[in-house]
Amino acid sequence: MSKLFDPITLGAIPLKNRVALAPMTRSRAGAGEVINATAADYYAQRAGAGLIITEATQISRQGQGYPNTPGLFTDAQVAGWRAVVDAVHAKGGRIVAQLWHVGRVSIPDYQPDGGQPVAPSPVAAKGQAMKPDFTFTPFVTPRALTTDEIAGVVQDYAHAARRAHEAGFDGVEIHAANGYLIDQFLRDGSNTRTDQYGGAIENRVRFLLEVTQAIVAEIGADRVGVRISPVGTNNDMADSDPAALFTHVAAALKPFGLAYLHVIEAEPPHPMAGPEGSPRLAKALREAFGGPLMLNGGLDRAKAEAALADGRADLVSVGVPFLANPDLVDRWKTDAPLNTPDRATFYGGDEKGYTDYPFLETVEA
Repeated sequence: MSKLFDPITLGAIPLKNRVALAPMTRSRAGAGEVINATAADYYAQRAGAGLIITEATQISRQGQGYPNTPGLFTDAQVAGWRAVVDAVHAKGGRIVAQLWHVGRVSIPDYQPDGGQPVAPSPVAAKGQAMKPDFTFTPFVTPRALTTDEIAGVVQDYAHAARRAHEAGFDGVEIHAANGYLIDQFLRDGSNTRTDQYGGAIENRVRFLLEVTQAIVAEIGADRVGVRISPVGTNNDMADSDPAALFTHVAAALKPFGLAYLHVIEAEPPHPMAGPEGSPRLAKALREAFGGPLMLNGGLDRAKAEAALADGRADLVSVGVPFLANPDLVDRWKTDAPLNTPDRATFYGGDEKGYTDYPFLETVEA
């Protein structure tokens, strides 16, 4: 049988297979950014995954940048997530919370004081933000964080990790990808600082390492993963030397002994792919990190098996196919046909396109 279905242990988290549910924003949280009760069904339906990574979950109100996304910093939010975690565990699944701060791609509508979003530098992203009413508006120029404020954001990450532990999560994933706050610090296209957080690669990586250290101190390194997107251009991201930067990132994370490194490396025309000719870094990053590497980016079963076979990854994460096929692992095992995803219901809405995708036994009945 395929190596995809072999067990693997990530730090303190034993997995029954090597197919993870990738984090996917669904914009269905309720008042107070509390995860919708229906999410317990949604995630429990997908407990056949070796690991479930939740939708990106903001560490503070300041970290929000999209409508109806959940938080993990208030008592009500923790209670909401506890119901989700309990439902997944009852089905024999493992689940980690992805911790998120969007940085410059927020807008004043989401900020607690109605002010400017924060970032490493006052460099606006090209493109548009989604307002609370699901309409669009151009990104604004963010306000650069002071060094004291950076320390506060680090503590916000630590607090959210502590709250995740209280909710019963098996661990957390630090979202350092896709053009959000940590990625904005990492890349020289968005970080123009001249202090200890800008300039040389060692300085631009500092914020990620401080966040990682603070979270490790809260819940232990063996329950922490990090997600990066070395060549991705989401949210107007760019770097002059992604190979040097992200090889350094992987090597700098190695001493922590983390549970895993999650790398997005898609091929065009996938929306997460980098520009044509971008370097393929997964194998080098796996070697530099020295621990389990999870690969993401437009993977079907054949591509996933190839990634494990050729040394690019130890496990994979899958998004849209898992969204539309709650029993994706069983379907891959038996080469069964897949449901067609309904893109009109990806964001917002109710149970339609969320918990109503049929299971294989339902289709065959």
